[in-house]
Amino acid sequence: MKISLEIQRFNPEKDTEPYFQTYTVDADPSERLLMVLMHIKRTQDPTLCFRKSCAHGVCGSDAMVVNGTENLACKTLVKDIMAHGQAAIRIEPLKTLPVQRDLMVDQTRFLDNYMKVKPYFIAKSSPPGKERIQPPEKHAVIEEGTRCILCASCYSACPVVQKKNPQFLGPAAVVQASRFVHDSRDEGFEERLPQLDHPDGVWPCENHFQCTRVCPRGIRVTREINLTKQKIEAYRKQGGPA
Repeated sequence: MKISLEIQRFNPEKDTEPYFQTYTVDADPSERLLMVLMHIKRTQDPTLCFRKSCAHGVCGSDAMVVNGTENLACKTLVKDIMAHGQAAIRIEPLKTLPVQRDLMVDQTRFLDNYMKVKPYFIAKSSPPGKERIQPPEKHAVIEEGTRCILCASCYSACPVVQKKNPQFLGPAAVVQASRFVHDSRDEGFEERLPQLDHPDGVWPCENHFQCTRVCPRGIRVTREINLTKQKIEAYRKQGGPA
């Protein structure tokens, strides 16, 4: 089938504003959008810039906005996009992050927020044996958070980051924190608390659920944020230091 793609272009070395360029290609309905973009780059326009790596929905590098919704290009099929009757596929870079070139965004702010929550295991005591055993039922509590691939789709889709508080840590950072603060083996909750229990921490979230809707890994992102809020509230009620 013949399809048209309207792709946002921007080269900071020569453009003052982003603009859209249309490409027409033949594509199989079951073809992935990433393959279509690669075909355009190889055969029509080698200047087109976008990120890709694994092409299997694991690395998260090819996240972009497709017809207004955040998607991974490697997991998006042409037939699924065209099924809604669009005349063309409109592709834009992720929102709220500075555009470096075309569909590539600068993830510095997103990754800085990620690092603020100390997204790694913190242990202050020695393990009871050779390793820290965790039963399946306790691992199940954190399993969703371990699926995050840091694609930044949730950050792009977040109405709070877009319109109200660009300093908000963002959904992905809180999910990464949640993965550890609810880990029965981790002992770093109080170290993460200053960033989480902060006006720009978990509290700006207004439960719009956009983050959950666009997550390519099926993480209930809003739920993870609310569980983290609940843990902080319980900690404070138990007399934890302010």
